Amino acid sequence: MRRKLVVGNWKMHGNRAANAELLSAIRAARPFGLGVAVCVPFVFLGETAAALAGSDIHWGAQDVSAHEQGAYTGEISASMLAECGSRYVLVGHSERRACHAESDALVASKAQAALLRGITPIVCVGETLAEREAGQTEAVVKRQLSAVIHTLAHCAAEMVVAYEPVWAIGTGKTASAEQAQSVHAVLRAQLHAATGRGDAMTILYGGSVKPDNAAALFSQTDIDGGLIGGAALKASDFIAICRATA
Repeated sequence: MRRKLVVGNWKMHGNRAANAELLSAIRAARPFGLGVAVCVPFVFLGETAAALAGSDIHWGAQDVSAHEQGAYTGEISASMLAECGSRYVLVGHSERRACHAESDALVASKAQAALLRGITPIVCVGETLAEREAGQTEAVVKRQLSAVIHTLAHCAAEMVVAYEPVWAIGTGKTASAEQAQSVHAVLRAQLHAATGRGDAMTILYGGSVKPDNAAALFSQTDIDGGLIGGAALKASDFIAICRATA
């Protein structure tokens, strides 16, 4: 049976007081009956670790360097994240691909760096609106995922994959449950062909997930949970989404 998982992506939001209140509320709402994690800005990793210590809620970062150490000002290595107790790290989020020109090859290298330090990479893939309208959705997501599979080789089954249609991130638009399931099925088939373990791997959906659409999305055969953006910043919404997933 595949593991259900909900991960909150705080993006560039938060402050000490608000974070403490949010994490306290999430912790108090346990148990959820599934995996729950938050990926927070680097500067809040230590405080998040302290707030969640002793609980079954995990934490992680929103990016990682492909390099282990060196003259890379502003970068954070996987070993640094591991020292902070990070269980997960996001790689290849559409905002990183678009705003920082991250290539498929770089995303794959970051995923590899994370795994080498025992951190599970959450590899994000997704198409733009123009690519969807041109009928290129399947080709785009398969290309993005193929680069990571090739680099990780026999370790590819250790990653988590998140399908986030770019046109549905922060826009208020959401892929229908059927649209999301159709892409998830493509990704699972690709993972199974590459690793032989695709049926056991966790694939998340992200893109304007809210309490009122979570149950429909997460009831689909190949959707194992969510990578949650805006709704992860409001305790009641995030808790409701976790419960809908379970």
